[in-house]
Amino acid sequence: MTNAPTFPEPGQTLAPANPSEETLALLARRRSTTAKAMTGPGPSAGELETLLKIAARTPDHGKLFPWRFVVFEAEARARFGEILEARLRDIEPDGPAERYALERSRFERAPVVISVISAVTPDHKIPEWEQVLSAGAVCQTMLIAASAMGFAAQWLTEWYAYDEVTTKALGLGLSERVAGFIYVGTATEDPTERPRKAPQVSRWS
Repeated sequence: MTNAPTFPEPGQTLAPANPSEETLALLARRRSTTAKAMTGPGPSAGELETLLKIAARTPDHGKLFPWRFVVFEAEARARFGEILEARLRDIEPDGPAERYALERSRFERAPVVISVISAVTPDHKIPEWEQVLSAGAVCQTMLIAASAMGFAAQWLTEWYAYDEVTTKALGLGLSERVAGFIYVGTATEDPTERPRKAPQVSRWS
């Protein structure tokens, strides 16, 4: 990414729409790249900051910002892999060696892994469902922004997103859940389009 985008200041007047054929083409052809088909380079420190700031510009009813980010890069990916392997050995003590090796190297499939944490404010006038949806929108916005910046990306959860021991290692609070792990890097192969169902549409009358 050569030129970083300019973010508006609070109170600044913004255009109600931004017509862009390039954006429509990106959305029409966006395709996830599997984490196992990624390598470096990943986003630089400045590009990562931009990616996170763009992802944070997500619809958020009530301005609660009901999500936060945990970034894994460099040696932190391997250290978290050790936690995943140890946990799997507890769950499946007689598992195959290659299964343990996969968990140990799981976060090293991409240069950067971003965990999007849904952080709900309980008993708030904004329904919990809307707060959770906002975290999901963050994940999708991050995928689109990563693609626009020239990177491959994939949104995953996998078993450890729902494991209490692993999420405790992530530092999750009582009202927090993993919305997704976003893998970001450079594709080693071009993804192919998958079959897609036509959207189901009805018109109320």
